[in-house]
Amino acid sequence: MNEELRNILSRVDHTLLGQAATWSEIKTICDDGIKYGCASVCIPASYVKQAAEYVAGKIAVCTVIGFPNGYDTTAAKCFEASDAVANGASEIDMVINIGWVKDGLYDKVLSEIRDVKGHCHGKLLKVSIEPCLLTDAEKIELCRVVSESGADYIKTSTGFGGGGANREDVALFKKHVAPHVKIKAAGGIADLNDARDFIALGADRLGTSRIVKAVKAMEQ
Repeated sequence: MNEELRNILSRVDHTLLGQAATWSEIKTICDDGIKYGCASVCIPASYVKQAAEYVAGKIAVCTVIGFPNGYDTTAAKCFEASDAVANGASEIDMVINIGWVKDGLYDKVLSEIRDVKGHCHGKLLKVSIEPCLLTDAEKIELCRVVSESGADYIKTSTGFGGGGANREDVALFKKHVAPHVKIKAAGGIADLNDARDFIALGADRLGTSRIVKAVKAMEQ
């Protein structure tokens, strides 16, 4: 495997979040994530404890909270974050309340992210803002909010909101987030060319299962 492929794979959150995901499938995600040197495996919360025990520190375990719609109460999201960390998650991807954004309640969005970050107990927090549902002005304001929140990453999409990552959004994030905030592109990353483009635009992480599949196909 060449250096470029290794670099791309090292940024991948190898992901399986389908409603019907089984332990057998999650185990394969873990095995492949370890084998191909991915940044993490991103899996449903109900599998975190089992997966964390299975991988035994060989790869980070990431899960999602307030997923995919983001309109859970702040207390519920905070419990989910604490529970996931207690079960062995080292990375948390939360979804913001899009309705609050539409109502202009950015202070509430900021407060919620800070609350969830406090319940991550020092673990990484990524904040999904679902840009396919937002105006550019809303996206820019959320770049400010995430930058002030203490979160580690701003993330594009859940993959369940009707649209995935696009190049324009990642470029906009890069222009408007503070330098300490990293960027995760997720949803609809189809192939290695997409991965190259998103990385060139400033994405530090890629949420996808297709990159590992593409590399596996190249090996056959």
